[in-house]
Amino acid sequence: MRLDTHLSQRMDQRMILAPRMIQSMEILQLPIMALQERIQQELQENPVLELKEDAPDGAGVTEEAELQPVSEVDEATNPEKELVIDDSGNNEIDFDRLEAINRDWEDHFNEGLRPSRNGIDEEGDKKHDAMQNMPSRPLSLHDCLNEQLTFIETTPRQLELLKYLITHLDDNGYLKKPQKDVNPLEELAKNCEPPATVEQLEETLCMIQKLEPPGVGARDLRECLLLQLSPETPHRDVLQVLINHLEDIQHNRLPIIQRKTGFDLALIKKGIETLKHLNPKPGSQFTADNIPYVVPDIIVERAEDGEYEIRLVDDWTPNIYINRNVMEMYRSKSADPKTKEFLKRKIQAAQWLLESIDQRRNTLEKVTRAIIKHQRAFLDKGPEHIEPLKMQQIADQVGVHVTTVSRAVDDKWVQTPRGIFPLKRFFGGGTQTSTGEEVAWERIKQALLEIIDKEDKSNPLSDEDLVARLNEAGYPVARRTVTKYRKMLNIPSSRQRKDWTQK
Repeated sequence: MRLDTHLSQRMDQRMILAPRMIQSMEILQLPIMALQERIQQELQENPVLELKEDAPDGAGVTEEAELQPVSEVDEATNPEKELVIDDSGNNEIDFDRLEAINRDWEDHFNEGLRPSRNGIDEEGDKKHDAMQNMPSRPLSLHDCLNEQLTFIETTPRQLELLKYLITHLDDNGYLKKPQKDVNPLEELAKNCEPPATVEQLEETLCMIQKLEPPGVGARDLRECLLLQLSPETPHRDVLQVLINHLEDIQHNRLPIIQRKTGFDLALIKKGIETLKHLNPKPGSQFTADNIPYVVPDIIVERAEDGEYEIRLVDDWTPNIYINRNVMEMYRSKSADPKTKEFLKRKIQAAQWLLESIDQRRNTLEKVTRAIIKHQRAFLDKGPEHIEPLKMQQIADQVGVHVTTVSRAVDDKWVQTPRGIFPLKRFFGGGTQTSTGEEVAWERIKQALLEIIDKEDKSNPLSDEDLVARLNEAGYPVARRTVTKYRKMLNIPSSRQRKDWTQK
């Protein structure tokens, strides 16, 4: 083995992204609410940036310079621009350009989007309103059960055991199982302090099972459903028997249930319909649903002439500007060198942020305009008329790299006359019909739904039959494609769709 040092040359190609380019790509990918948070963060970290609510005297920007056009956010074609700040100090034009950027932002946000608040501190009001509208912690299942304990007569020891078991209920209201196929009460009895017997916990669990909501404290689905049956429940005896055949019910094996129970098919079907109204997860009503509220980044509206107008939603974007006093401080020849170097970095970072946001706005508008133009039938006639579309087609039309289109549409939502959709909804592959026409997979899914909706439920179509029907309609697809789409649309198999009561 050779151990020495030597010099050698190697030539290779590498693409290194400058920090400015990385920031532009990050800003482009942010949805509107994330962009708002990013700007708020920059306002806190960069003292050069300020939030413009009403233009203050002395902090305005000059009107002489024209804003230079910003190129597309394209990794392949957008070259690194000259720094606005340089050490020579001969940068009057660049400072005018910064001021023009500020003026452009001021004009953009002074279009009636932000009404006056009569001198009240708007930022403080917004924070106050946000705190006022913040929802309180919802009542949990454990809170509900513990509150009910105050209305029942118990001994101090029973109350301890009740609270102990309540802590071992999951969010659905079931008693947690430490191990599979093990009586959970045995494990809980071992870990209880002070020790308790299985019989004591069994008695305590029965007390919990009498609380609200019905079915709480069950050890499995069968027990949960049985607990929800009251003496007033119609056909209670039939339901108690049917609950012992849940697997057959799941797979729609009604003749097997008929043979095992002796009930006729009509009674079995009526009993199954009643079981469907029981709650298999009684504790789920206390689980806070994280509903994903979305704020559209773009609004598409139909004009009087029938064309579609595109408008970016900037109401949520804080109006920021670079303080002119700070720029004047940097231009001063008497400025401290360390202060000047600090201001140089901060002004440069502020300019990059403003230009990145402007690039995001321009790119997003152009990409959306190209998408809407291609998917005109979607807006005119409905989602079933969506056309096959690839991101590369939009990239070629707009003149940017395909990764730019991908970042522009990522996690962005558009409000249209047909509803609110993610921008990615308009992209998708397709296939050719028997006549050579390009159709999107969405149209094939719609055709599949229509065929299944019209089938004879006493003899539903198998996946092979569905393939044949789609081929007859001019959509040549494979069986695995039909199976995949059927599952995506939550359509049961032919056996599960069969109606055994029809003759």
